Amino acid sequence: MKWLIPAVISCIAISACTTSSTGRQQLTLFSESELGKMGISSFEDLKSKEKISTNPKTNQYVQCVAADIIKQVSPNEKPADWEVVVFDSQQVNAFALPGKKIGVYTGILAVAETPAQLAAIIGHEVGHVLERHSNERMSQSQFAQIGMQIVEAGLSANNVESKQLLMSGLGLGVQYGVLMPFSRTHESEADIVGQRLMAKAGYEPKAAIALWQNMAKVSKSAPPEFLSTHPSNKTRITNLYNNLANVNPLYQSSSKGRCNKA
Repeated sequence: MKWLIPAVISCIAISACTTSSTGRQQLTLFSESELGKMGISSFEDLKSKEKISTNPKTNQYVQCVAADIIKQVSPNEKPADWEVVVFDSQQVNAFALPGKKIGVYTGILAVAETPAQLAAIIGHEVGHVLERHSNERMSQSQFAQIGMQIVEAGLSANNVESKQLLMSGLGLGVQYGVLMPFSRTHESEADIVGQRLMAKAGYEPKAAIALWQNMAKVSKSAPPEFLSTHPSNKTRITNLYNNLANVNPLYQSSSKGRCNKA
């Protein structure tokens, strides 16, 4: 039994391994079809609770930029395959869900000062979907939970003193040492994928750097990076700057973005 459970876990992990577009190995235990259904359900629930913008200029602007990004997903991808909704809220946020759903809050339009900066945001969120980050996060959480259960069972079987204290410490270690770094990896990967998408769509990729400089101005109270699920603004800016050499040629050979700010 000492070797059986780890062996089973290893077999599951190997069979569920995929590779992201950046070459990173991933653990994806769930079917994309299943996650798509969950994403669609969550999006419908959100639409029933949140106020949806009826401003025609704002909607046309967001839909225009989103369409440019979506066309870069694959040769056969059509903007009509995705649902894009603008939520009327001062929340500085945007998201994309499995099932091809994109939400943009009007509050983020004050931070994204140009169409290119909005393209960076939407590209980033679409990047999360393309790289199966939701699947990864759910898979990592499930594996972490299994690991914790195995350790707790071992401690109980051996009558280890201070079991609860050890388990609490292990829980913090998993959170800060495994799950949060993976979340930061996802965010950094989505930044790079989003910058690639915006460049292919004809939006100058250095606008992604300007976007995060703007974000830094409105998020001065952010926690230290090691305590956060997101990289620091400084880290993001550095990574995006270092990636310009990879994406500038895509931008130079693209048809330039056609959208005008609302």
